[in-house]
Amino acid sequence: MSSDLTQNELSEEELRELIPQLQQLTDKYKRAERVQKALFDISELASSVSHLNRLYSAIHEIIGDFMNADNFFVAFYERDANIIDFAYFVDEFDEQTVKQLPADQLMDGITGYILKTGNHIFFNHDDVHLFSEETGVQLFGSQPEQLLGVPLKRGTQVIGAMVVQTYDADVTYTQEDLEVLLFVSQHIVTTVDRVKNRELTERTIRERTRQLRQINDDLQEEILERQKVESLQQALFEISELAANLEGDMNAFYSSLHDILARLISAPNCFIATLDDTKEYLEFPYFSDTQAESAERRPLGLGLTEFVLRSGQAELINPPRVLELAEQGELDVSVAQNMLNSANSWLGSPLVVDGEISGVIAVQTYGKHAKYTSRDLELLRFVSHHIAVAMERKRSTEAIQRYNSELEERVKERTAELDRANQFLKQQIEERKEIELKLIHDAHHDALTDLPNRSMFTSRLELAIASKQRHPENMFAVLFIDLDRFKVINDTLGHHAGDEFLVEVARRISLCIRGHDLLARLGGDEFVVLLDNFDDLADVEEVASRIIESISEPFVLDGKEMYSGASIGIAHLEAYYRTADEILRDADAAMYQAKTLGRGRQVLFDKSMRERLIEELELENEFRRALREEEFEYFLQPIVTLADKAPLYHEMYVRWQHPTYGKVAREQFRQVAEQSGLTLELDLFQLNKACELIVSQRNMPDAPQHIAVNVSINHLLQASLVNKIIAIIEQYEISPRELVFEFDENDLNRRSQYILPAIKKLKRAGITLVLDNFGSGLASLSYLFAYPFDYIKIDHRFVKSLPRSQRNLKLIQSVMLISEHLRFKVIAEGVDSQAQLDALKEIDCRYAQGKVLATSKPLNLQTVTSS
Repeated sequence: MSSDLTQNELSEEELRELIPQLQQLTDKYKRAERVQKALFDISELASSVSHLNRLYSAIHEIIGDFMNADNFFVAFYERDANIIDFAYFVDEFDEQTVKQLPADQLMDGITGYILKTGNHIFFNHDDVHLFSEETGVQLFGSQPEQLLGVPLKRGTQVIGAMVVQTYDADVTYTQEDLEVLLFVSQHIVTTVDRVKNRELTERTIRERTRQLRQINDDLQEEILERQKVESLQQALFEISELAANLEGDMNAFYSSLHDILARLISAPNCFIATLDDTKEYLEFPYFSDTQAESAERRPLGLGLTEFVLRSGQAELINPPRVLELAEQGELDVSVAQNMLNSANSWLGSPLVVDGEISGVIAVQTYGKHAKYTSRDLELLRFVSHHIAVAMERKRSTEAIQRYNSELEERVKERTAELDRANQFLKQQIEERKEIELKLIHDAHHDALTDLPNRSMFTSRLELAIASKQRHPENMFAVLFIDLDRFKVINDTLGHHAGDEFLVEVARRISLCIRGHDLLARLGGDEFVVLLDNFDDLADVEEVASRIIESISEPFVLDGKEMYSGASIGIAHLEAYYRTADEILRDADAAMYQAKTLGRGRQVLFDKSMRERLIEELELENEFRRALREEEFEYFLQPIVTLADKAPLYHEMYVRWQHPTYGKVAREQFRQVAEQSGLTLELDLFQLNKACELIVSQRNMPDAPQHIAVNVSINHLLQASLVNKIIAIIEQYEISPRELVFEFDENDLNRRSQYILPAIKKLKRAGITLVLDNFGSGLASLSYLFAYPFDYIKIDHRFVKSLPRSQRNLKLIQSVMLISEHLRFKVIAEGVDSQAQLDALKEIDCRYAQGKVLATSKPLNLQTVTSS
């Protein structure tokens, strides 16, 4: 037993040999425990630290527990900008003043080596030459005694580097220090990403909160402004009611006006001054003042009221302004002195009726603390116009009442004197004659403008043709006039304004021709002129120029200023004409040519125009046949995601290669479709082809996933047409999400108020919606807020000017900023050069379309379907 124990027990010498091994094992366990605690601390940092600056300093402290980390930095490589960002930098000798440096300056150094290779570095100053030869690294700045550098990776991608170094020769790093640094680096990237996301989220929340607060403030201001507008509208309504009231004398009328005005601005003192018939004296039909009982009639002088009459403008006059006007000689010195003594603040506005000043309405306050502002001035200026109209209506009403009373008396006297029977018979005869004359007149004249109508003009033109055949030396010409924007005026202002417009046009044209020339209205907005016996062909062009210039002047319709224009076709009456319809036809053809060349011009008819019209008619017939027999070519062009060059969707184009006319331009192609009324059929044709392509290519590699077609606005004006589109998609058994509809912004401008329900219905069906050519029309921003578009295509004219146009670049950035809040994406179309593409990448534009992005020519649909 004793011998066995002796054999199993270790000798003292053997135990002493085991002590270093046990100590080493203990140190290993302690180090492992510290590593585990460091990882736990790093994990805790992800949930407790809200700013990156505090995160990096905390990581620095954790790493300092394992090794000497007096010199430590963390750098991230931003590939898009090609810069290296030193997020955290602490060094005993080098002071990093620039946080971001171009990557090209550092790629040959230690940091660049780690970023390029993804390898770690264990550098020792004693092996500096061997280290440079093996790695090709150039050392910058103060060289450390030892350095450990490890990559920071997100998955397999190197995104940065973490480095510790020492300048103290007594401090050494071990392979275990490198392993610990490598192990810790794997967890730091996750922690940094989590802190970045939290910081971004908090910043987003603060920004949204600020925006909501701003929106609330704007709403409060709008509510206040609307309340003011409602008060103003109520006051104007009451003023109108006063003018329409037939009862009550003028004093009560003026007093009521004063009460209404006092609710809008401070008006404790108010007076109305009018010019007498001689316009040399001022009369005061109304005067209310706390410091005076009345104002006497007086000759015009240098008072405040006279100053407003001379200037013709509303005036705000305070003591400083009084001194200025007195020095200029506009006011009497005594008037200025009285105003200064009473600290007077005075507002006056002219009363203007039919462009003529008839008087002044004024309000005033006394005392230093009651002063009028420019807003009060604007308000009085606005209200004074309505007050002037009301006063004039009131005076006119009273005058009409007096006149009616007098007329009634005279009628009674005359009626008693006349023989009733004879008067009745005479009246019947007179009325019959007038009716007969009116019937004859109405049969040959336009009811609206009272101009000769088509029938009378044709008769006169037939006589001119007969005269030309008998006397070839006689000169005649027909001017066919078509007006611009007549339909717009009718649709926006109503038919009453449209009638006023036509009457004014007739008046203006009649002033441009001679007395013996004939002006007629054929109907709608078409007018014709027969020029009779002129001396020179240049005279006809001069008359046409005068008409175009006259029509281009502004029209005032229902208080709004509108503009129009005229296109004129000229046909000279030649001996070969036989009927009036022939020359009207040729003048109409010349007018059509004038409109085609850009409107607002005159064109003289020649025989080539008739041939061109025949050619256009033949082209329209050929288009109908080509659509029926599907003789078109189809192409697909991708919309590309700039980050990975992957296609977002493909847009379908339709091209027409005619065997006789050759390749028809895209604009002429769409114009022919619109003129022939086949726009809807063409759109449905493209939709069917897109659905066929999706079905035929569904299981093929690299097949287009989403096909876009251009859809006319006419499809959205009737619910049945929208249902027809959805029915076609269901018929092909494809998902609506595989289709993209593009709508042109210019089409939306014309009929936008009718199509919103239809667009929302397409959106609910799952179809992706795109607003094409954004920025080419008017009121574009309203579409971004009201319509549920998924993508917005910036018009190619904005992209074309890049990168030289910083203004257009800022506009695209603004739309991108709006897109973040309204949940749509921005596509830049018409990218045809690398410079344009680079400019778009600099502003982080995500999607684009254009020649420079296509790896080959636009994809031919026939080729795709056949393959």
